[in-house]
Amino acid sequence: MRDDGAVLLSRLRSWRPLLRTGRSTIDLRWLSHRAVARRWYPQGIDVGTWRGRRTLAVSWFRKDAAGTQHLASRITLVDLARGTSIDLALAIPDGAEALAPARIHAGGLAWIGDRLLVAATREGVWEFDLADVRDVRGAEARRLRGSRSPSFGARGRAVVRAHVHEVPIRCSFLGRAFDADGTVQPSVLVGEYRTDDAGRIVESVVPAGGDAWPPLAPVPTGVARMQGVVRVGETVLVSQSRGMRPGALWSGPGDALRRTEVALPVGCEDLAIDVEGGMLWTLAEHPWRRLVRGIPLADVGIGGLRGLRSHRPADG
Repeated sequence: MRDDGAVLLSRLRSWRPLLRTGRSTIDLRWLSHRAVARRWYPQGIDVGTWRGRRTLAVSWFRKDAAGTQHLASRITLVDLARGTSIDLALAIPDGAEALAPARIHAGGLAWIGDRLLVAATREGVWEFDLADVRDVRGAEARRLRGSRSPSFGARGRAVVRAHVHEVPIRCSFLGRAFDADGTVQPSVLVGEYRTDDAGRIVESVVPAGGDAWPPLAPVPTGVARMQGVVRVGETVLVSQSRGMRPGALWSGPGDALRRTEVALPVGCEDLAIDVEGGMLWTLAEHPWRRLVRGIPLADVGIGGLRGLRSHRPADG
């Protein structure tokens, strides 16, 4: 007998990423057009629990044909054990019953229980309620995907925005914080992408409801082109994109980061800590080079987390 998740996957269009293991990393590669698509781009990543299973969430945004406007955004939920995935469109209420697409960059994710926090760049942090997932059909389903084509699918699912949090910083990305033993904290780190080295990060407890973020003092990092941030104990990890060269990982206190020898994928984006899996997750956005990568936490200088297990990939 199939469980509810399997029934859902049989009813909705799904994709099965290819799980590849190497000596030290796990790579997930998309086995569909999304591996090369130039309108949908992956950006954010985090790990949580979906229907009782450990799940990776990846955010995407959709561009128009000219590449100048955002049409829609979504998250892909990847079952880390099975390798299966489903999409949830990110939606905002539009009147009493209708939904409209969330036209945001979706630059980073922080998944806390049923709360999915999404970086909305200049529009603060948008909070979506994973307990409020709705079936959508026909024209509404296509609209939430940013498409009018009847061939683009007649049904799907959407997760609905619950709150907008104003943040005293350009919110390009965000990530979660953990104590040194791996205990998750109620705060998140928010950072801003800049091409110069004046980008800043700030950490705060996530306000309840639609309350505004409290007054904070963002910290300059001196790192250009920051794409993601997480914290474990006193160690802050920051990803840095470097054009078509491998990305860089920076580590240390937020105001004294140093570049490590760990190479990230070309076109790297957000970061996520997976305590149970013992991994640091990141992803790459460029077509043809698009993947999701897990790096053992021990390889980035983090160990001793509660629930941390060693990662020994299968042969081949």
